[in-house]
Amino acid sequence: MSTAANDDTPFDPKTWFTEVCADAGSVVGWQIDAHLEHVETEFQTIDVYRTRHWGNLMVIDGFVMLTTRDNFLYHEMLVHPALFGHPAPKRVAIIGGGDCGTLREVLGHASVESAVQCEIDEQVTRLSEKHFPELCERNDDPRAELVFDDGLAWIRNAGTGSLDVIIVDSTDPIGPAEGLFGPDFVADCHRALADGGILVQQSESPLIHQHLIAGIRQNMERAGFDTIRTLGFPQPCYPSGWWSATQARKGGVLAPPSAARFTDSGIKTRYYNPDVHRGALATQLP
Repeated sequence: MSTAANDDTPFDPKTWFTEVCADAGSVVGWQIDAHLEHVETEFQTIDVYRTRHWGNLMVIDGFVMLTTRDNFLYHEMLVHPALFGHPAPKRVAIIGGGDCGTLREVLGHASVESAVQCEIDEQVTRLSEKHFPELCERNDDPRAELVFDDGLAWIRNAGTGSLDVIIVDSTDPIGPAEGLFGPDFVADCHRALADGGILVQQSESPLIHQHLIAGIRQNMERAGFDTIRTLGFPQPCYPSGWWSATQARKGGVLAPPSAARFTDSGIKTRYYNPDVHRGALATQLP
């Protein structure tokens, strides 16, 4: 390759950030204009870049977390199928989610009375406030509570039946996020949810992480959840370009909202809608 696509500038690997996905035998990359931040915390290393075409890019331990251009796909599909799938979500917990995009989408639902975001690394949120301010625009909402602590312990200590929806917006299952993919954590989530409650967990690529998704679903089944579905959606910045969120409901079935409920909510989305929700539920994954 001698030139970057649609650009007369000679290809220079020093001006690109690339992530190698050994599992898929593939590489994804972005042309970089500036390296904005490099922060080493007690948990991980965080970098922020300004890209040529994708806005800002956050990387944790060498793995892409989000870009300005396409994060709406992930945040909308992690949040809205769960909250619209619940008849009246009032008490929501987000485990992880330090970039605050998930919190922003949750607080778009008028029924939500409280939304706790428990992120282990405060620097993820502080860097998001600086470089992704559009994701943090609802951080000062009186319904929001930002907690910087261990999400495993937070859920373990949550009251029985105290939550309507739990959203696990985690990094890959390595380092500080590894325990969020374990059976004990999922069992604690089941206990903390009220009847009819929904757990949703980001569950990696359905093309290259089938064993991980199978393990997540097995943990949910063993914990006692009644209905389990894995919903796929496009995500260009992640390996394979196809990502997923796995949902489980404690009693009842998982279903999309009526068109009237979605319209009456007044929530503006760029990708999610009831038809997308219905189609994602209908797809058999993994």
